[in-house]
This record gives sequence, structure tokens and C-alpha cells, in this order.
Amino acid sequence: MDREKKQVTAPLLLAVSVAVIGSIQFGYNTGVINAPEKIIRQFHNETWKARTGEFITDNLSTTLWSFSVAIFSVGGMIGSFSVGVFVNRFGRRNSMLMVNLLAVIGGSLMGFSKLAASFEMLILGRLTIGLFCGLSTGLVPMYIGEISPTSLRGAFGTLHQLGVVIGILIAQVFGLEFILGSQSLWPVLLGLTVIPAVIQSIALPFCPESPRFLLINKNQEEKAMEILKKLRGTADVQQDLQEMKDESLKMMQEKKVTIPELFRSPSYRQPIIIAIVLQLSQQLSGINAVFYYSTNIFEAAGVKEPIYATIGAGVVNTVFTVVSLFLVERAGRRTLHLVGLAGMAFCAVLMTIALVLTNQIQSMSYLSIIAIFGFVAFFEIGPGPIPWFIVAELFSQGPRPAAMAVAGCSNWTSNFIVGLGFPYVQMLCGDYVFIIFVVFLVLFFVFTFFRVPETRGRTFDDISKGFARGNIQGAGSAPQEGVVTLPPSSPTEKVPMVQLSAQEAPNAPLSSM
Repeated sequence: MDREKKQVTAPLLLAVSVAVIGSIQFGYNTGVINAPEKIIRQFHNETWKARTGEFITDNLSTTLWSFSVAIFSVGGMIGSFSVGVFVNRFGRRNSMLMVNLLAVIGGSLMGFSKLAASFEMLILGRLTIGLFCGLSTGLVPMYIGEISPTSLRGAFGTLHQLGVVIGILIAQVFGLEFILGSQSLWPVLLGLTVIPAVIQSIALPFCPESPRFLLINKNQEEKAMEILKKLRGTADVQQDLQEMKDESLKMMQEKKVTIPELFRSPSYRQPIIIAIVLQLSQQLSGINAVFYYSTNIFEAAGVKEPIYATIGAGVVNTVFTVVSLFLVERAGRRTLHLVGLAGMAFCAVLMTIALVLTNQIQSMSYLSIIAIFGFVAFFEIGPGPIPWFIVAELFSQGPRPAAMAVAGCSNWTSNFIVGLGFPYVQMLCGDYVFIIFVVFLVLFFVFTFFRVPETRGRTFDDISKGFARGNIQGAGSAPQEGVVTLPPSSPTEKVPMVQLSAQEAPNAPLSSM
């Protein structure tokens, strides 16, 4: 226990905090477009009229607005798919440093779009900042996961999502009309993203590179050991070092893992499918429909001051991310994800009831607020933070960059579909739009229950070996003291797994899909 306390050190907290600035950027740029929607639509209209002499049509206005929102996700798709190229060549920390240039360019384009009377600059800026955020959603969880102690990896991994929700809340507050969400200041609101990029660029050189990257990818054992001692606050880092060496040995036995091989190899196919479905469960849950269009939803439900209700949802978002941070190492990843999915499905049903009955019963507007607050709270208990860092846990060092790229691209693709398609689906389905998300949530609950293993307290190598054997400890079964699992004697020889405790039989064994 003393050693675990020493593992939380000032250098570790500094490195994690600086990395999370990238997560705050992602959250800020996700939520910043929500509050000034009407003002930006008016900007589109005025710009169009100045060029053509005619007002923009309603259909074209909706298309242009949806495109301005969703192009952010297109950049995210491209950026997330490029994560492997950066981290393998430049390292984790240096990659985060380099991509801040994209944030500066994107923020500048958005900030000067009104001055240039160009909604094209606004769209291009959203695309560029999306590229940055796509890269950050891969780089930040990977860096945090690789520098964190095994016993605290889940809690520190949750900090990425905490940064995201803090960024969303900051965007919602700054987006108030009397702060920056006004006719004259909305370009400043969008361009403000340049400031955290500059701050992170100044601070990152004071943070260490990932010791796993240095030892496994660069074979710099002494430098990795030196960084580990600073991060852990102790000279006894042999356990961490040995874990990395075991992983390095395994990586030497493997050829370089490409994205197609993740799907072809039986050892990787199961975890990559799990990683993709977990990412889809985050985005197709309907949460971004709430983040992007919550103000409209509250207006439809009859809420008099919808922007303040939206900010309230942001506060709930932040509070329950902190709750998840304390629960994730106690309850486990799988359990929290299941609870979150079930709670979101229930709240989506309540939201539908509130929207349907608002015209008949005025007090239903309060039910809609409760439902959205509950929806957001359950999201942050499980589906919000867990998919981001569990991908890094499911793969060893070799396939991890490719896996993060595939998972991130899946996340951003579904994000794009929701962002672009929700306004049209809402027009078609009306008050029943969230029933679609209920169906998705139930399907993801079933998949998680039967297919997703518990990773709490397990080393990266232990988890990947479990998939290679076709059998990993199941739900809620982190390794217990006194329980020994004998692995296969060689990579090619399959030996039955022997367990010395009957209590540790897996609850949900994985089979080849």
C-alpha cells in the first residue's frame, strides 16, 4: 500500500494534467457550437445575401448548419486514423506537442471568419480543429495509460473524459450571450481554442516521454528506468520495468501489426471488435445529439431558459465524471458500462414521454430536464470514460497504436453520422426520435454483458495473453491474491489453462466470434 501511495507523484500529476489539456480542447470544440447556433445561422444568411442578393432557403440553412457542426467529426475521423503514424515515429509526448499547430490554425480560421465574411473559413476551421481533436482522442488516453501505475490506470484514464466534460462546460458558460455568445463576440468564442494549445505547447517539454515507448519502441532502458523512478517516486521500479520487458519480448516475437492484421489475426480480432463496439456504444447512445442540440431539445420541451438547462446538464456531466473516477477501480469497467447503458435507456424513454406529452401537460418540461440530466449522468458513469481507455488496456504495445486508430475512427465516424443526421431524423421522427437510441442502448447492453471482459487490475500483457488463449477472466474477476494462472508454455503450443482456485472461474468467458 505504501508503494501505491508513492506512485501518485508530482511529476505524474503534472504529466497527466498537461496531457488532459488536449481532452479539454476536444470537449470545448464539441460544445462550443451549441449555444450560438442562431447567431451563426444568421451569419450564414447575411453572408449568403451579401453574395447573391437573396436570403438563404430553410433547407439550405439547415444543411449548411449541420455541415458546420458535422465537419468537425470528419476532421476527427482523419485525425484519429493518423494516430499510429505520429506515435510510432515521434513518440507520445512529442506527437501531442506537434499537433497543437493544428489547434492554432483551426482556431485562427474560425476567429477571423466573420471579419473575412466567409463561412467557408468557419467550416475549414472546424475541419482543422477536428483533425487536432481526432489526434488528441488517441494520443491523450494512450499517453496517460502508459505512464500510469497499473493499480490506478482506470482512475487516471477517466481523467481524459473529465477533461472533455470540463471543456464542454466551459464552452457552455462562455457561450452565454452576455459573455462571448453575442453577435459581435462569437468569433472570439470559437477562436479561444488557440489559448490552451499555446499553454500545452509551453508545458509539454517539462513532461516525460512515455517510458513504455522508450523501452519497447526505442530500446532505451536506462532512460525509461530514470523516468519511471520520477513518475513513481521510488527507486523500486523493477515490477513496472519487468512488465515492460515481458511486453517487449512479446513484441519482438510478433511482426509489425497493421490495421488489416487486427481483423485477420484470431488473437486480435476479438479485442478489436470489442473496442469498436464500445466506441459505437458511446456515440450511438445519443449523447452527442444532446451535446450538439440540447438547447433545441429543451426549447421543444417548453423550457423557458433552455441555455441554462443546457449548462445544468454540463454541470451534471462534470460531477458524474468525477463519480466515475472514484468508482472505476472499485466496481470495474464492465459493471459501470452496463449500469450506464441501462440507465441511459431508461432516461431516453422518459425523455420521449416528456416530449410527447409536453403540449398536453405543461409540467412535462420538468420531466425532460430530469431525463436529460439523468441521461448525461449515466453516460458519464460508464459509456463516457470507459471506451476511451479500455482500448489501450485490451492491446499490448505492438498492436496498440493501430487499435487506437481503428477505435478512434469508429468513434468519430459514428459521431459524424449523429451530428449530421440527427436534425433530419428529428424532423422525420418528431418527439419519438430518442426511441432509436433506446434500441441501440439495449443492443449494446446485451453485447457488453456477453462479450466484454473485466480488465480492472490486470496488466496489459496479461489481458492480451488472455485473448491469445481465447479465454480471458470474465466479468468482475480481476486477479485475486493466491490465484495463479499457468500460461501456455510457448506461443504456438496450446496448453489448457490451470487455475488454483475454483472461485475464480470466469463469469463471461470469451469465445471466438
